[in-house]
Amino acid sequence: MLFKKSSQLMKGLLMALLVLPMLLSALTASRQSAQAADNTDPVVSRIQKKGKLTVGLSADYAPYEFHQQVNGHDKIVGFDVSLAKAVADELGVKLVVQDMGFDALLGALKTGKVDMIASGMTATPEREEQVAFSNVYLRSPQVMIVNKDKASQYQSEGLSAFSGKKIGAQTQTTQEEVAHTVPGASVVALQKYPNLISQLTQGLIQGVVAEKTIAQAYTEQNKKLAMIEPHYQTDATGAAAVALPKDAPVLKEKTNAVIDRVTKNGDFAAWQKKANKQMFAGQHQSYLQKYGQYFLQGTGITLALAVVGVLIGTSLGTVVALLKLSSHFLLKAIGNIYVEYVRGTPLLVQAFMVFFGTQALGLHFSAFVAGSLAMGLNSAAYVAEIIRSGIDSVDQGQMEAARSLGFKHSQSMRLVVLPQAVRTILPALGNEFVSVIKEGSVISVIGVGELMYETGVVQGASFEPFMPLFITSMIYFILTFTISRLLGFAERRMNR
Repeated sequence: MLFKKSSQLMKGLLMALLVLPMLLSALTASRQSAQAADNTDPVVSRIQKKGKLTVGLSADYAPYEFHQQVNGHDKIVGFDVSLAKAVADELGVKLVVQDMGFDALLGALKTGKVDMIASGMTATPEREEQVAFSNVYLRSPQVMIVNKDKASQYQSEGLSAFSGKKIGAQTQTTQEEVAHTVPGASVVALQKYPNLISQLTQGLIQGVVAEKTIAQAYTEQNKKLAMIEPHYQTDATGAAAVALPKDAPVLKEKTNAVIDRVTKNGDFAAWQKKANKQMFAGQHQSYLQKYGQYFLQGTGITLALAVVGVLIGTSLGTVVALLKLSSHFLLKAIGNIYVEYVRGTPLLVQAFMVFFGTQALGLHFSAFVAGSLAMGLNSAAYVAEIIRSGIDSVDQGQMEAARSLGFKHSQSMRLVVLPQAVRTILPALGNEFVSVIKEGSVISVIGVGELMYETGVVQGASFEPFMPLFITSMIYFILTFTISRLLGFAERRMNR
């Protein structure tokens, strides 16, 4: 009996010795899994899966971020870019910079188009309801850029000097909020700083609210401008931070760690000095040598957008025109609703809807694809009316004659009516192509590098608000005038 109990005890001990390593292994794995979970979040997991960190910014805000020619290639530089690169290195991934309008950045972050925003953004209560913010990496007081000949007057009189006058600020920024606190002043809010400076130099506005860092850059470049400190009634200290998704606590923690490190060890100060030097690099080059490439690139993208937009618009517009001419009530209603809705809403709204809406549906379209799709959908509504009117211009007897020969309705439309309608339709389609070229300028707001986008790039890099616009206007005129003459030649040949 004693031997039997001893045998059972030995078996139990042996079993425990066999099971114990398995339990320890499972416990270790569970602990490692928990630690891994603590070191990641949905956004970090997505970034590491892609192998890249996409940062959104508005690259017309020197020295925070701006375009610069580096070894013959266009590159977005500035201390915001350097900070984002440090965060990407911390995550062990590649940095990808997405340039777009400042007012599109928050939408891009919320829909996953970008992983973070590094664009000198201040954490306001309204923004904190939508996104999270890192620690502040730069504090800069808000000042006013004015024309130098009136600087002493404005400085001595303070805010009262702007009562009854217009002052400018970048739209949807802290500077715009500060501008609204100036007693008696009316605020002009524009998307691009160069456009504000242009209005200031032309006397259309009397001052531009700007961070001291930005104001110093413009006044150093343009000696006709000066910077004053009008002592705003509200706390006007700019506190730049990185905007992050709400569900990214680990990304926020890593970003804060980078900010704390670089602001203490002097790296950030070195980045600032480097950005200030880059702002004024290449001054020995002529204007076209330095910026001609931007205009060429923008012209190419503008033409590509127009071609793709017209192709989509013509194909879809033909279908919509046939829907409008259908005898079936539902099909006709679909065609009419599409045309009325698209023609009744601005292309700018449609571009934002396509750009952000496709992302929400899980379709990761690039800015160019989303922009050309928006232009195509917009053009289709106008092309549909052109084609419908062209078809209506063909004598009804042509359809009746084709049907009497045994053709189906679809065959009669395709083989008899549409070929005759082309003669009427073609000149109007050519005019639509010209219109699409000009309307493509709207697509720059989502970061498509077309002509107006590149014009803003040159304005921000050169601190010249007017000259880039003049060159762009001439390019648009040459494009539209040439196409109009070619269409006129084709129309005369068809008439003969």
